[in-house]
Order: sequence, then C-alpha cells, then structure tokens
Amino acid sequence: MKMYQYPSVLTIAGFDGSGGAGQQADIKAISALGCYSTCVLTSLPIQNTQGVQKIYPIPLEAIEEQIAAVMDDVFPNAIKIGMIHSAELARVVAKQLSKYPKVPVVYDPVMVASSGDKLIKDEDIEQIIDILFPISDLITPNIDEAAVLAKMKVETEQEMLWAGEQILKYQCKAVLLKGGHQKTEILSSYLLTQDHKSYKYESQRIETKNTHGSGCTLSSAIASYLARGEALHRAVELGQQYVFEAIKSGQNVLVGKGTGSLNHFFNPQKLIKNELDRTSLDSI
Repeated sequence: MKMYQYPSVLTIAGFDGSGGAGQQADIKAISALGCYSTCVLTSLPIQNTQGVQKIYPIPLEAIEEQIAAVMDDVFPNAIKIGMIHSAELARVVAKQLSKYPKVPVVYDPVMVASSGDKLIKDEDIEQIIDILFPISDLITPNIDEAAVLAKMKVETEQEMLWAGEQILKYQCKAVLLKGGHQKTEILSSYLLTQDHKSYKYESQRIETKNTHGSGCTLSSAIASYLARGEALHRAVELGQQYVFEAIKSGQNVLVGKGTGSLNHFFNPQKLIKNELDRTSLDSI
C-alpha cells in the first residue's frame, strides 16, 4: 500500500488569544497553504486586537522539551521562528535547531512595536543576532526592525537596500526587507542573498486597519512554500501574494475593536499528500 506524508512546518512563536497574530496566525497560514502545522509555544501574552496587556513566560526547559519532542516525531520540512524575547530563549532554540542544519529556517525578528517602541533590550538584541542569525536561511524584518538591526535610518528604498547589506553581515543566508510600513501607494520589498542576488517585489497598498499579524503570516507562508519545495525567491514571491490576498479579502471585515486580522482562509488548499518512497518508509 502506498504511504504519504504532509509537508510539515514547525512554528516556534508566542500565543495570541485574539487569533490574528503569533502562533494562531502561523497555524492558519500553514494550514491554508496545504501544509501540516506543528508548534512550540514560547510565551503566553494576554492579548486582543487592541493590544497586549500582560505576558506570561514559558519555562525555558519546557520550550527545549517541546522542540525536542516535535523534532523527534513529526519532523518538519521548514521552520518558522517568531518573537524571541530574550538571549536565553535564543540559546535554547539555537541549541535544538543547530542539530538539523538542512531544515530551512525563516526568522521573523519581532523587535519593534507598531508604536515604534523596542520590545527587546538592546543587549539582548545583540546576542540574539549572534545566536539566531547564523542558523537562519531568511530574516524578515520590517523597516523599523531593519533600522534597529542595521543601526541606521531606513525610510527610502535605497536605505532599505543599504540596511539589507548590513544585515547580511550577521551571517544569515538571506534577508527580506519588508515594505509594508511605507507611505507610498506601491509597496516595495527586497530580498537580498549572500551570493549577491537581489529580487524586488511590489504590491498595491490596501486601505484597511486589518493588518494584525501580517508579518507573522508572511514568514509562515514563506516557510510553507519552502516546505512544499519552492526555491527561496519563489517562496517569497508566493508568500507575498498570499498575504496581499489575505489582507484584501479581509479589509472590510470587523474583527474586534482594534486592529483586525487577515482572512487567512480566502482560498484554503487541501492538505498536500506527498508519496513516500521505500527508503523513507524504512527510516520511520
């Protein structure tokens, strides 16, 4: 009898009880793109569409054990990392994931709030860069986060490119400079790689406040397409298209009293079933 396996994506991220960001957005995006989602919880915020009221930490030992348990059983084809709030947590994650260097890692460095306030201490940011960037295949900062990482003002497209070159010096394999915070009608994002390739992606601005979790969703979508076998630049292109359509289809829907979420299921796909060969079956 033929046996199959779903393309699997592991999300290592925090919780969002309002369902729009964090692990909830990750699971929705991964599922909507035909992949099987596993997850590791890193923090428990008390949160809704109007903001975060409080955050309860998850013990580091529990996070380490969660990662080990998932990797030992439902082995992922790609991994997405969300907000890492401390250097200690970064070390735990890196210690586990460094055992599996062939699995692509997409890291969304959530470091700056929409208000412009830093979410992580400067000394932790420096250590997180040293610990997590070298094991990441793609870093996906928005403009504000790129400014923190590159230690420079980032407003124009040229400054985005300069910032990207600085971020690549931290030894990540590639960086996606997201243009969602631009004030222009056409939003531009840039993918830069260590082998000096660059790709530009453009999309139309959508007038809506329903963008809660768009960064989480994009990084998860890219990881999903990598799990499905797409090349990095194509995974980014498809991920950008998915987020655009998710925002567009949810732009006039009221979700909560604050910043609403995307419509992750505007065109959900069935779980993809890839046939297993005999070698794979023997190793299970």
